[in-house]
Amino acid sequence: MQALPPPTPQIKAQGQPRAASRLCALPAMARSCALRSWALLALFALLGVAGGGLANCIPIVSRREWGALASECSANLRRPVRYVVVSHTAGSTCDNPASCRRQVQNVQHYHVRTLHWCDVGYNFLIGEDGLVYEGRGWNTVGAHSGPTWNPLSLGISFMGNYMNRVPPARAIRAAQSLLACGVALGVLRPNYEVKGHRDVQSTLSPGDQLYEIIQKWPQYRA
Repeated sequence: MQALPPPTPQIKAQGQPRAASRLCALPAMARSCALRSWALLALFALLGVAGGGLANCIPIVSRREWGALASECSANLRRPVRYVVVSHTAGSTCDNPASCRRQVQNVQHYHVRTLHWCDVGYNFLIGEDGLVYEGRGWNTVGAHSGPTWNPLSLGISFMGNYMNRVPPARAIRAAQSLLACGVALGVLRPNYEVKGHRDVQSTLSPGDQLYEIIQKWPQYRA
């Protein structure tokens, strides 16, 4: 029996293209449409953003799409948020939608079932497939940088270990496009600051190679 393709991605944030969801209007085309939808999401992430405003909002793979456990978190972020903390998961990498979906599930299961947190700790996760995966999202306080920084920041984490290797360019573009979207939506301040995880806690995260990259971003502040 052939394995079924991943389900059709849900277009999450405001202002995002809905082409992927329109592809699968006919049930008979569901199989091929699912694959094309994933391809569209990857293409949007690969191309990055052009222009301003809500055009900056790339598709985000929703919690329902990647099969998240229900969140039990209740604390809301005060918006607009001033800080973004970039980390890495320090675990396995993933380079296609199917493996990234499994990896996001693995991270959430560890946080919820082993650490007994209310949800996956990050607001968003970035895969080497060039897609953004919704964690706690735009509105909920994360558990990524300790009690001082969690209520003040969005936490985005690259899935993988970047001590000795760099993420692919499509993953970097996906993260930058996500932050541009945050500004366009009014979630992030226009003058938001990016920090590495090691800037706010005693840790090797986000890894030497990824840390070197984010230090070159114009929004980076030590």
